[in-house]
Amino acid sequence: MYQQISRWKLFSILLVGIILGLTSCKKDEPNIEDNSNEILAGGATTVFSSGADAYSFPLANFSPEGARIHSTADRLFSQQYISAPADKYGGLGPLFNQNSCLSCHVRDGRGTIPTTYGDNTTGLLMRLSIAGENLHGGPNPVPGFGGQLQTKAIFGVEPEAQLDYAEVQEIVKYLDGNSVLITKPIYTISNSYIPLPSGVMTSMRQAPPVFGLGLLEAISQSAILAREDIDDLDGDGISGKANWVWGVVENKKVLGRFGWKAGNPSTLQQSADAANNDMGLTSSFFPKESCDGQSNCVKGLQIEHDIQDSIVNLLSFYVQTLAVPAARNTSQSDYKSGKAIFLKLNCSGCHTPSYVTSNHVVKELSQQKIFPYTDLLLHDMGDGLADNRPDNLANGKEWRTAPLWGLGLTQIVNPKARFLHDGRAKTIEEAILWHGGEAENAVMKFKELTKKEREQLLYFLKSL
Repeated sequence: MYQQISRWKLFSILLVGIILGLTSCKKDEPNIEDNSNEILAGGATTVFSSGADAYSFPLANFSPEGARIHSTADRLFSQQYISAPADKYGGLGPLFNQNSCLSCHVRDGRGTIPTTYGDNTTGLLMRLSIAGENLHGGPNPVPGFGGQLQTKAIFGVEPEAQLDYAEVQEIVKYLDGNSVLITKPIYTISNSYIPLPSGVMTSMRQAPPVFGLGLLEAISQSAILAREDIDDLDGDGISGKANWVWGVVENKKVLGRFGWKAGNPSTLQQSADAANNDMGLTSSFFPKESCDGQSNCVKGLQIEHDIQDSIVNLLSFYVQTLAVPAARNTSQSDYKSGKAIFLKLNCSGCHTPSYVTSNHVVKELSQQKIFPYTDLLLHDMGDGLADNRPDNLANGKEWRTAPLWGLGLTQIVNPKARFLHDGRAKTIEEAILWHGGEAENAVMKFKELTKKEREQLLYFLKSL
């Protein structure tokens, strides 16, 4: 109770401050070269917090009604579901990975990875598929297992399998003689309820942070596609491409934006998809159990769908309206030098610094100058990060550019959090060194920097 009261007190104070300052913010369009403008990473929606709850505030420019709905949605996001029959919050499973959204997205940030044998309290999961495509051009599910390995089950049902963890390490040396240890996790499947067929492709996915998703949704499709350069016609070595995926609402292929490979087009579909695959909750968007047709699957005991459309809409609204924390230290010389190095290495070739959002159903998200540092496109990241598993138009080496806003607060929000799609990188520096493919040239230049220059670049990234 104390935490909730403190949070809303701070929200009220920040809201007044933002309103009083909006006039000066709106006079001139922010300039990417003016570091002071980057403080408002989410435009007028930005909140000023750098503590453990930095990712968990509603939009700073919210109306009282919007804030009230967000509070209701907040409770649903943290709600633990149970197996049916139940008067409320039933329908969990029969197979699942976690029983609440918050169990994966710790304090609305990244999940954790299992670093000990049999650790089930994580936000990491394994996607599965076999060669070919499903009816809509997406990954082809594995017979008897579907498209995601589910390691938990309700009473009386056998989980699909268990994930075992190990890791290997290697040393990367810099030109100046310094070195750093980087880690690669190795996950293996054991105790599967039936043998896995041959040729199964796997991909580990760490739960990503969920703040700022509404602003990313509000970036116009044309602004994203304007950055696409599949054949690298400009010759800069970067050839981002869009992922076109099946929209369950639109009933056609639409632009993918969310997920490690941009496999979902909207916060609504992302929310419904996660509810179905991660928690085994059916809805009108995904009406079949995630284990439909498997021998260890039982029919849902709910009279209709496990969750109503209103709940899916509220979950979507919650992640749409989680605010982005303000950037920090933007007036410091190390921030300015680090940013100059970031641009010199052409990290911005994929991590596009800024956009102006278009209109959105949540009006507070519309027409905001934002600094997400992503192009939301797919890029070849090289053999080191490859999962060798296609996902719609993404091949086995391609990943969506991850947003960098709020990056420096990752391990303040969740001290056990790691970086990259499978949580292999314990530090931001490690994450940089794992980049390859289209980022290979930038990484080579990073290795040639002096220790001071590397520290300045990391200072900039940790200040976002």
